[in-house]
Amino acid sequence: MQATPNDVHILPAPGASPTIVRAPRRKTNPFRLGGEPSPALYRTLAISTFALVLALWCFLSYGGKVSPLILPTPSAVVESAIRLWSAGELWLDIKISVFRIAAGFLASAVLAIPLGILIGAYKGVEASQEPLNGFIRYIPVPALIPLVMVAAGIGEPAKILLIFLGTYFQMVIIVADVTRLVPKDLLNAARTLGARPRQVLFNVLLPATLPGLMETCRTMIGWAWTYLVIAEVVATDSGLGYRIMKAQRFLRTDEIFVGILVLGLLGLATDMIFKWLQPRLLSWAEMGRNG
Repeated sequence: MQATPNDVHILPAPGASPTIVRAPRRKTNPFRLGGEPSPALYRTLAISTFALVLALWCFLSYGGKVSPLILPTPSAVVESAIRLWSAGELWLDIKISVFRIAAGFLASAVLAIPLGILIGAYKGVEASQEPLNGFIRYIPVPALIPLVMVAAGIGEPAKILLIFLGTYFQMVIIVADVTRLVPKDLLNAARTLGARPRQVLFNVLLPATLPGLMETCRTMIGWAWTYLVIAEVVATDSGLGYRIMKAQRFLRTDEIFVGILVLGLLGLATDMIFKWLQPRLLSWAEMGRNG
């Protein structure tokens, strides 16, 4: 059993294994500042929010409060999803959209994280790179579509490039800010103990930025999903964004809802994966935070 900061360690007899007694988790009011609910209450609150939205949807659609052309019923959306899945269209759209998101986001992270760390660590790099990145990140990605089509054509590279452009420049600035948050005293202490500049960078600064980098990636992959529909408008015949735009042309609101809901579920899944990985890959950071 893995120990936590609140656990009680009982000293063993000579030759025996140590015993860890799991300390009871303190429950506090979840609606109080800094309060922490129990896991069961947390799940109940999360599920209740979705149930409330579903109940409102049912009331408005089945009750005839809103036209089916604007708000189809949940059953119509489910039937549409089953039909698209049975035809193999929905699964194909999911696969190609996930591939585009993964390729664009990974390319962005591989290039943006090292540059962002250098900008945050060295003032010379900051002066030469941050103003330009700050300028480009305010250019709307849709305005770049004509240039992307000229440079990369209308194939897969163009769609991946649009997702890359939508996340790269933002990620550089956020990573730089995360790097600047590392306490200067920590770096000075390493230098005082005789660490060379390379050791300060790789053995002190980089580990200290890892929790922030994980949160940055979690945020930026959410941005990548928002740019997917923009990317899939560029001369394509597949993907969830294309499915939504095609359904809009034929006023198939139920298919629009299918695409929107699948995008939301996939985005939520990637967010939960990052949330699940962080305490497992960076357990030392979680222990320090809780301690």
